[in-house]
Amino acid sequence: MRKFKYASLPFAAYALIFILAPLLLIVFYSFAGPGGLTLEHYKAFFNFEDPVYLQVLWRSIKVAAVSTLLCLALGYPMAYILSKMRPGLRDTMVFLFVLPMWMNFLLRTYAWMTLLERTGLINSLLGKLGLGPLDLMYTQGAVVLGNVYNFLPFMILPIYNVLVKIDSSVVEAAQDLGANRSVVFRKVIFPLSLPGVISGVSMTFMPAVSTFIISRLLGGGQQALIGDIIENQFKVVGNWGLGSAMSVVLMALILAAMNVARKYEDENAGGNVLL
Repeated sequence: MRKFKYASLPFAAYALIFILAPLLLIVFYSFAGPGGLTLEHYKAFFNFEDPVYLQVLWRSIKVAAVSTLLCLALGYPMAYILSKMRPGLRDTMVFLFVLPMWMNFLLRTYAWMTLLERTGLINSLLGKLGLGPLDLMYTQGAVVLGNVYNFLPFMILPIYNVLVKIDSSVVEAAQDLGANRSVVFRKVIFPLSLPGVISGVSMTFMPAVSTFIISRLLGGGQQALIGDIIENQFKVVGNWGLGSAMSVVLMALILAAMNVARKYEDENAGGNVLL
């Protein structure tokens, strides 16, 4: 037991130096002012008379929610199809889904810039069909598309991991009781897969609401999200206090969403099957 205790010290030191200390520093800066501790940075953020920052936060939540819903709509069928494949082909397809994640996040986003620009491949195809060119870049739709492309694997893999572990005897029992495919899916498979769905939603929503690279490159600064404003406060304006306050609010929002998701996941951990 003592050896295990000493073996964990490097991990505890790493967490303290690289995780806990930076978080505490951000919290400190969010309350720090010229005359000592202050709430002015939070008052500036929650300024209801001129709610510029609140509007950006709401836009970030809306874009992240739409991106997450689209990832779920695309990811669940993909995960379901993967779970039904034979093992050899299934492993190959999972590898192909993971492969783009080996490429740098920035390069993947730059690739979409070349596809969406007015002289890009998509507009070239639309032009041949007499439908283009269209202004696809620097729109909220482009930001959502970038989010969906980059975060879709985070939705597929958790759902797939749950679906592939569902006991086939449960499905067979439902079929023996007279349930058709639609009923089996609605009352057996989907309830059992809810933990994976909740994990996927959490893993997709959190990076989508805080991203700034995608909105900067595909939104062109015209679709700024809260991540862009935070980066701007630190790097351009130099107002570390306000930037830290925004970061703390965003962290609180993400932690609250994670807590709700965790509670809901625990409630459905047993997989309530309704026959």
